[in-house]
Amino acid sequence: MSDAFKARAPFAPWDRRELPGLFSVEDTARRVGNYKWTEMRLFEVLGGWVATVPELDVKLVLGRHTYHHAWHAELWHKRLPELREMNQERMTVPANDAFVAFMDSVRDPEAPELTIEKLVGVYRVLIPRLIAVYTYHLNGTSTITDAPTIRSLKFALQDEFDDWRDGEMLLQSLIDTPEKVDRAARRQQELEKLYIRSGGIAGPGSLGETAEEQGAA
Repeated sequence: MSDAFKARAPFAPWDRRELPGLFSVEDTARRVGNYKWTEMRLFEVLGGWVATVPELDVKLVLGRHTYHHAWHAELWHKRLPELREMNQERMTVPANDAFVAFMDSVRDPEAPELTIEKLVGVYRVLIPRLIAVYTYHLNGTSTITDAPTIRSLKFALQDEFDDWRDGEMLLQSLIDTPEKVDRAARRQQELEKLYIRSGGIAGPGSLGETAEEQGAA
């Protein structure tokens, strides 16, 4: 017969969840604000390119992906007030000025003949980095206290993985000469350096690196 006065374990024996995650409420709110800003900029960048790229298949893919990023920004917008009583617009900021410079460079290729440069910036640099940051955040959450954040991260990650695949397929169909291989490589190298300088989508420590580790890199 069980003792009615004995304290019951908070979780079943097979449930090994831990209460604290890696991120405080403040950390999560700051990151979510950075995510929202980045997704909004991606929405604007891709939407602007839809009217200028000459390739019809690229237009169609960019048009579809544009709305994915708009929806992700909406997910993060709704998440902010659940985290803290705070001004959502004040929290919707880039990680730092260097990340703004990186995003400006992603957007910069305007000429119609620069479709490869446009796509490399988004699908070989930014989206893979966004996937890495979202995955790091997901892996560091508490399944007890961070359920809404986990849900939003999983929704966003599914789209990012699908969009990454679509973008890479477009690039492989466009990069069909040695000269175009060189163009894509130069563009990726240029943007990777700018990204590293910023510390990442959530600034230094985006993937949990310490300042010393980032400096060594």
